[in-house]
Amino acid sequence: MNRPMWIALAVALGAGNLLAQPVQKKGAVPQPAASTAQLHDFADSLSYALGINIMQMVKDQQFPLRREILQQAIADALDGKRLALAEQDVAELFQRYQQQKQAEQQAKQAQQAAKNRAEGKKFLEQNAKRAGVKTTPSGLQYEVIVQGNGPKPSGPKAKVKVHYRGMLLDGTEFDSSYKRGEPTEFELDQVIKGWSEAVQLMTVGSKYKFYLPPDLAYGDREVGGGVIPPGSTLIFEVELLETN
Repeated sequence: MNRPMWIALAVALGAGNLLAQPVQKKGAVPQPAASTAQLHDFADSLSYALGINIMQMVKDQQFPLRREILQQAIADALDGKRLALAEQDVAELFQRYQQQKQAEQQAKQAQQAAKNRAEGKKFLEQNAKRAGVKTTPSGLQYEVIVQGNGPKPSGPKAKVKVHYRGMLLDGTEFDSSYKRGEPTEFELDQVIKGWSEAVQLMTVGSKYKFYLPPDLAYGDREVGGGVIPPGSTLIFEVELLETN
């Protein structure tokens, strides 16, 4: 095997632990030890870059890494040795790992959804007692901020133009047409159930505040990479500008 390339791969896999860390002064930010890799030419640099990419992929996928075994596999493959695992075994192992990660993620989301649903239920129970808050048979809650005198949407297929902002229960804003600088247009049968029901309650010129339980929003799904956690009760301020 090309020695400089193997050194580069080994360093990429473990440079942070190859050298003893110097004693840090109190309050100082620990710095990783500098690599000892010698990059003499393009092939050396490319080999080192490949090692970095391998390690980044391992970190991104959160593989349970055993460094010595990983290094051995790289060395065996590059040296053309008969490998300890057949190609089918490799595919099955990755599939098994992905299934495990998926199951872990689903369990985590289910736990988070249950917690968020409980918090949302408690919030809605208290919110329903406030003056001016109305609750529909579906569980949608709303209050009128401004009552307009224009027409109502004609039904669930009506097209509307709105300004809105969406928030989590803690006040975190996850979306806003105001911040984008332009209103949004859509048909009411193309949005989540809570939105379709909510906007049909409004007249043009109105501004309402809506409280959507998870079953009228995104359920137990995580949305936007976690921007909206699973089981979230959502709050929307909506201004109905036009309908046709």
